[in-house]
Amino acid sequence: MKQDQKTLIIKTLNKSNIWDAQENDIFRLWETGEKDSDFKDNLQHYIDIIRSAFEMEEIKIDNPKVIAKYEERGFKIGQITLDEKNKQKWAIKKRPIKRVTDLTYENIRHISAAKLIEVLERNFGGGWDSLSQSIQDIIQSGFDISTTTLPANRLHKPGGMYEKKINDGFEVLEIPKGSWVEAIFAKEKPEIEKPRYKSEMDDEEESRMGSDDEDDDDDNDMEINDKHDDFDDDDDAFDDDKLTEESYRTTFDPDPEDLNIAAEDVAEDEF
Repeated sequence: MKQDQKTLIIKTLNKSNIWDAQENDIFRLWETGEKDSDFKDNLQHYIDIIRSAFEMEEIKIDNPKVIAKYEERGFKIGQITLDEKNKQKWAIKKRPIKRVTDLTYENIRHISAAKLIEVLERNFGGGWDSLSQSIQDIIQSGFDISTTTLPANRLHKPGGMYEKKINDGFEVLEIPKGSWVEAIFAKEKPEIEKPRYKSEMDDEEESRMGSDDEDDDDDNDMEINDKHDDFDDDDDAFDDDKLTEESYRTTFDPDPEDLNIAAEDVAEDEF
């Protein structure tokens, strides 16, 4: 999922792969890039890309106390030369991904499923549906997501969906909702690259294959659909058929107690 950092050079940086770099990589890439003849012409472009994933502050007062304060805040200190007359020390720190609002289409494929669960746990309260649609779309662009809401004593039933998902490599977040629990499962999606005919064909072949390219683009640009099913919201009590992997739901009332389902009202043999 992550690009090998050894392949990164200043010219190949973009707002996605910049998330693979660390603070020391930035200083190294900058020093190497200075040797390029067009480096100065693209200076602002490189800075904009770096700032999309890193905090950058110029150290205007170069003394040990000032530098120590930056280091206490997690910054790395190094020299970045903007021009021959401006060789200045800079403090650089990777932007943290702590909240769901920190997630973007550029960085979502550069975190693990475990990290995603950590971010969700720090922000959650109402469950998956408490997230905005835009945040859900960002997450689902990089992860397979499925959810289920079950009575707490039913969720971990041997051989059930929970066990199957864990065995299939999913990370899980459990959110208590009264006597019920919403489980959110997340697994990294494999990254699939589109065929790049343009770099492999001459003009004649590209023209001949143009229609095929359009078909391929249509296939690869398909909208990502939410692969979730809902429980039927009828008045019947849940039975085993309604609690299988094929029939789990993805939404749930924020306050399960409003459903007026008491433990004693549900027959034991129905679960």
